[in-house]
Amino acid sequence: MALRSDWSEALCPVGRSLDVLGDPWVLLIVRDVLHGRGRFDTLRESLRISEAVLSRRLHSMVEAGLLERVDYQDGARTRQGYAATEAAADLLPILQQLAVWGEKHTMMPTGGAHMPMIHDTCGQETTQGEVCSSCGEVLVSEAMTWVKPWKVEKGEGQEGQKGTREKLQPAGTLV
Repeated sequence: MALRSDWSEALCPVGRSLDVLGDPWVLLIVRDVLHGRGRFDTLRESLRISEAVLSRRLHSMVEAGLLERVDYQDGARTRQGYAATEAAADLLPILQQLAVWGEKHTMMPTGGAHMPMIHDTCGQETTQGEVCSSCGEVLVSEAMTWVKPWKVEKGEGQEGQKGTREKLQPAGTLV
């Protein structure tokens, strides 16, 4: 028995989109890759996901055109990591809107706090996913920083924005 339906040829674009994005791991992996965590071990640690599950998801995401394999040097050894494609970078508004929705409609766990999403171009927090709520500019990953207050590092944070600042990466970038 199949675990889910195949919507790859659905006439409805929502169905076709869910055929690619319907697994929660997909959006979490895209989020991490856009945050510069495109190396296999870094993804595994960050997501606390098994190697087998991560390997399968990465393979299917490359096949679906969300990620591309990118070579990087690890000492004298060349290894492969993953970078977001334009298709994955186009998910930024969805990821940001999910963050906004999650803060509004889910219970904040102990130790949690508001996660500001800063539009680097104008320097202001945006409360929308696609267009900056302060300056009206279309948001792109390379112009966004997410402030994660639950990841406080020594000396990090600005007035009113304590926490680790994670700059998002453009498509095709492996940090």
